[in-house]
Amino acid sequence: MKKRVTGIGGLFFKATDPKASKAWYKKHLGFNTDDYGCTFWWKDEAGNKCSTQWSAFPEETSYFEPSTKACMFNYRVENLEKLLKVLKKEGVTIVGEMQVFEYGKFGWILDNDDNKIELWEPIDAAFL
Repeated sequence: MKKRVTGIGGLFFKATDPKASKAWYKKHLGFNTDDYGCTFWWKDEAGNKCSTQWSAFPEETSYFEPSTKACMFNYRVENLEKLLKVLKKEGVTIVGEMQVFEYGKFGWILDNDDNKIELWEPIDAAFL
C-alpha cells in the first residue's frame, strides 16, 4: 500500500464551553466559525480543493471513546477499506465499524498510547 495518510482532516478537542471556545478563536485568531467549528480549505499537490476541520466538543462527549484523552486527530487517507484491513493485520486496534456518508468514509483506530484516531477517506466535493 503506497499512501496511507495524505493529510490532516481535522483536530477535535474537548472544551469546557465549546461555544465560548469558538467565539474566542474567532475573535483572537480570526477563525471563521460555525456550529461545527471552522473549516480550513486548501489544495493538494494535484490542485484538488480539500478541507481540514477544527471542532470544539463538549467535555462530556463520548465521541472520543474508548480513549479518555481530551483530543482526537482526524487524518485524511486513501482507500480506507484497504487501509483498515492492513492495519488490522499489523495488530492495530480497530474501533467500531467503518461508516459511510455523502462526504466520505470514516474508520477509527487506537494508537500505541490509546489515543483514538479518526481516519477519513474524504469526498471534499460534497462541501462545495
